[in-house]
Amino acid sequence: MKKINYIDSIRSPIITEKATILSEQNKSVFKVHRKANKKIIKKNIEKLFKVNVIKVNIINSKTKLKIKQGKRSYKTGYKKAIVTLKKGQSIDLTTGI
Repeated sequence: MKKINYIDSIRSPIITEKATILSEQNKSVFKVHRKANKKIIKKNIEKLFKVNVIKVNIINSKTKLKIKQGKRSYKTGYKKAIVTLKKGQSIDLTTGI
């Protein structure tokens, strides 16, 4: 199995209304690589953003079938990680890496 690079494992931040509400509780939401696990995500977030991660929760979004004008297409699934940070720390997603 190919080893996942730490920059490749974190795909992008997810910025939604729910993610903004979670940021008030020292939580950040990221779209991550399908094969990344909690240990890899924790290590990579700490290395990239120089913060202390307390907990990582993972949500798998499944592929969904969409039918538009009689044609079938699929919305691809992805893996989402909710990262809880140490109190007083935050990740500023507007500045980039």
